[in-house]
Amino acid sequence: MKRYVIKLKELGMQDVEVVGGKNASLGEMIGNLSNLGVSVPGGFATTAEAYRDFLKANRLDERIAETLDGLDVDDIPALTQAGGAIRDAILASPLPNDLIQQIEAAWEEMSAGRDIAVAVRSSATAEDLPDASFAGQQETFLNVRGIENLIDAMRQVFASLFNDRAIAYRVHQGFDHNLVALSVGVQTMVRSDVG
Repeated sequence: MKRYVIKLKELGMQDVEVVGGKNASLGEMIGNLSNLGVSVPGGFATTAEAYRDFLKANRLDERIAETLDGLDVDDIPALTQAGGAIRDAILASPLPNDLIQQIEAAWEEMSAGRDIAVAVRSSATAEDLPDASFAGQQETFLNVRGIENLIDAMRQVFASLFNDRAIAYRVHQGFDHNLVALSVGVQTMVRSDVG
């Protein structure tokens, strides 16, 4: 079975292609700041391979390529229609069983049976490059509770790679849509009044 889920504390900057820039950075912070007494909330990340396998399993990669081929992103109605169709297809598609099982196992370990709230965040493999920054283009969901809500939020994060502004930005920056993959980071929420 492929490893689709990795604990944040196991990650570092060498894993940008595996879990994207944000999740690799979180792992780096957890690994380097814990010894200095700085507490960084833990969690886990799905891999870019999990995202790609999800697309392939549902033939979404083909549908996305067909939908975006020749799209004029400056034609706002056409961009809106294309982006909406892709997001709807992603949201309607089931995650692979292996991925769901690994998410459920990581959630069980993380929550230890408690009712916890998590942040569900995107981490693209093409974030924060010297010539382009993709940060902030995808969705983040806060205070997510329960495994069903977590899986729904993860699918929404996957879909957000194809929000209208992200599609247009990649085209304007000259990035191939197929070369950008998404990792989802799941991190324990910290209350600011007691953190």
